[in-house]
Amino acid sequence: MKTGGLTRRGFAVLTAGAAAAAALPAVGQGAEGEVQPRPWPKGRATPALALPSHEGPPWSLAGARGSPVLLNFWASWCEPCRSEMPSLELLAQRHEARGLQVMAINFRETDAAVRRYLAQWPITLPILRDADGTAARAFGVRIFPTTIAVARDGRAVFSVVGEADWTGSEAQRWIAPLLSST
Repeated sequence: MKTGGLTRRGFAVLTAGAAAAAALPAVGQGAEGEVQPRPWPKGRATPALALPSHEGPPWSLAGARGSPVLLNFWASWCEPCRSEMPSLELLAQRHEARGLQVMAINFRETDAAVRRYLAQWPITLPILRDADGTAARAFGVRIFPTTIAVARDGRAVFSVVGEADWTGSEAQRWIAPLLSST
């Protein structure tokens, strides 16, 4: 019997699949549903990164050596990205004196799309343009938002997949070693 375009069997399979997916923690999240940092893979080099800025000069990871850096890969169509952005901005402001750089790397959107986003949700973080997705691929980014933490020596230390509260105590524990390293 068909119901609304689905057979009963198809509906049962769809319902069971949805229930199973809901019971599993999201990618990058702990059992309680909170986002957890993932160590950068041992032996994997930190990719070189040089990108144009949305407004301003080009930026490179090599040029930021000596400063801790968070590379936040985001897109305007990504609701968790939009939700996370204010906490990233506040984190950057709070730790600016300690040299923290938070770079918002926009994934494959036009200048017009970025301008529309900024008109609706103004932010002051520097926005870099990954127009063809090469940087995201190099860093293994498949889910948005993804944030890569880079130590003062230019080595990637960990990644966070999914939306995080960067002003929370958990995130403060994640970045404390980055800020204290010399």
